[in-house]
Amino acid sequence: MQVKLFDFEHEEDLEEALNDFLATLQEEKIVEVKYQVAVADNSKTFDTVFCFSAMVVYRSS
Repeated sequence: MQVKLFDFEHEEDLEEALNDFLATLQEEKIVEVKYQVAVADNSKTFDTVFCFSAMVVYRSS
């Protein structure tokens, strides 16, 4: 079994990369896909940082 990790600041970038990777796998090789969003605020600069990530667990053979 193997994992592939994805991490992007924009959800559209994650979606595109994840779809591109999944298209390279046969459906029966995919074990699980996990998705997570994290948000952090910087009170000094008033910036909000988003982190969109996913992990694909798949069978390599």
